[in-house]
Amino acid sequence: MRIRLGLVVVCLSAVGRGMSAQAPAADNFVKSHYAKYEYRIPMRDGVKLFASVYVPQVGAFEDVGPYPFLMTRTPYSCAPYGEDKFPAQVGPSRELMESGYIFVCEDARGRTASEGVFQEMNPHIDEKKSAEDVDESSDMYDTVEFLLKHVPNNNGKVGITGISYPGFYTSASIIDSHPAIKAASPQAPMTDLFFNDDGYHGGAFMLGANYGFYRGFRPQKNPVIPAGLRFGAEPSASENPDTYATLLAAGPTGNLDTGKEYLNGGNWLFHDQVSHTTYDDYWKKRDLSRHMKGIHTAVMTVGGWFDAEDLSGPFKTFHAIDEFNPGAVNTLVIGPWTHGGWSRTDGDHLGDVTFNAKTSLFYRAKIEYPFFEFYLKGVHGGPMPKAYVFETGSNVWKTYDAWPPKPAVKKTLYFRAGGKLSFDAPTQKSGVDEYVSDPMHPVPFVEYPTSTIPQRYMADDQRFAAKRPDVLVYESEPLTEDVTIVGPVRPKLKVASTGTDSDFVVKLIDVYPYDYPNAAGIEAANKRITSAAPVVMGGYQQLVRGEPMRAKFRDSWEKPTPLVPGKMVSVNAEMPDINHTFRTGHRIMVQVQSSWFPLVDRNPQTFMDIPLAKPEQFVKATESVYRSAGAASGIEVLVMPQ
Repeated sequence: MRIRLGLVVVCLSAVGRGMSAQAPAADNFVKSHYAKYEYRIPMRDGVKLFASVYVPQVGAFEDVGPYPFLMTRTPYSCAPYGEDKFPAQVGPSRELMESGYIFVCEDARGRTASEGVFQEMNPHIDEKKSAEDVDESSDMYDTVEFLLKHVPNNNGKVGITGISYPGFYTSASIIDSHPAIKAASPQAPMTDLFFNDDGYHGGAFMLGANYGFYRGFRPQKNPVIPAGLRFGAEPSASENPDTYATLLAAGPTGNLDTGKEYLNGGNWLFHDQVSHTTYDDYWKKRDLSRHMKGIHTAVMTVGGWFDAEDLSGPFKTFHAIDEFNPGAVNTLVIGPWTHGGWSRTDGDHLGDVTFNAKTSLFYRAKIEYPFFEFYLKGVHGGPMPKAYVFETGSNVWKTYDAWPPKPAVKKTLYFRAGGKLSFDAPTQKSGVDEYVSDPMHPVPFVEYPTSTIPQRYMADDQRFAAKRPDVLVYESEPLTEDVTIVGPVRPKLKVASTGTDSDFVVKLIDVYPYDYPNAAGIEAANKRITSAAPVVMGGYQQLVRGEPMRAKFRDSWEKPTPLVPGKMVSVNAEMPDINHTFRTGHRIMVQVQSSWFPLVDRNPQTFMDIPLAKPEQFVKATESVYRSAGAASGIEVLVMPQ
């Protein structure tokens, strides 16, 4: 799904699905230390892109320059517009703003004040044969050429950064990169929307936030400088605050695409997402990881373990840069953050789960700031480790020379009789667990009413789901030593269904001991879900990772095939990476279910093109999960030696 958090240089610090622009408290620092200029920069095809440029004033900083550029390219606007209008902050952090850079924000092609035609994740063109063959790489190249020639007192070095959609523009801008680009930090970059990155997960459409996002992000007639620009759509006073009830009442997903009461008769961006239900050319040409070549800059890719929108993008970007650019300076930084949380929160907790440190403050001051200072100014830093990651559970930062770490050993957590979970394989000749999945009464993804997709769901308590008869629960004995799991989590299921299609949602969970103490002073992240009674942390079932897998894609993403009712098949998946320690005394749990609503669209459990389903085609199905010696189910993980 897609909360496109647009941390642009002018600090739209929380822009995206279900979120509106929020800037830090205003002060006079930007206006007193920077002069603002606006440019319309010509591209090679004649289109002009709008850019705001903030230049250090003479005498404002102890360092008199020359200064490097630090820029962001965004589809969310470079507001405020006008050379006499200043934002509260420029740059990705206060530390960098107060250090002195030439900050640049550029409206992406076809958005807000820039000319041209906008395309969702504008596909990269590997071989440009004419001036009309333009993409984000060529637009960045032309922009850099212009800035170097027209903005005085620059040191000839350029950095680029951005979060979510601006993260995509960062990645796309450094392919065949301009030699002046010396540092780049794609953060939560959209990379491959069909594979666990915003659009589809395991072949299932991420309904909740896709719908919410496209209520606010719409095609524009541009160039335009809107008055009172605001991004995001909040519920009206008359709207049902319970998304579960609202979207369930809407019926099949296709109704959201066409019904005037939902998207005002349709949004072509939402239509494209919901109608391309297989891995076709629409998605393939938007897989940016295939094109991450010719990168001549130091790269620091950033993400969060609890990023509900672009969790897999940082990993896919990081590995692609390594694959296509041997020897490149390429670092991965992952912390215990939600989507863009490293830029705008303290990072000390998520919902009820605490991390015992202000991880975001540490990142901004001790990781991000030194990175740009070192590569753009030659001061305050040095080479980065290959992987700089926060280990949840133990709540410590770790550095590695590879990701996943090389010492990790492959093991499988097997489903056993009696709801047991063990690293020992089953020995029984037969064994199966069953439940009835009813798409008219799907398993909710949170236990409380919410009008948005709260990011805290990524670590929320799963006790409510464990009590349902349509959720299977497998749990280990209390651990006698710490177990640290790193890298991707791979469910490997042997299943059958009475339907011709079904989803299988697998959740990896950390179960706290029953005597675990409550943390003091932690409030719910979303005030609408704050209850009078404190959450009891003893026995808390913290979600560590959860993903759906749509069974019809078990053999091919391009050509789905139906299930044969009652016939056992293998359904295998790969879930995004984790770095989590299950502490001594905790238990490891796995839950299996066949719906996760409204986070994931409902599978009618009838083989078909799901957005076109009719209400009568949503049927109950009995799901069977096998756990015998000859048909073992479980999840494959990488375990660090103790």
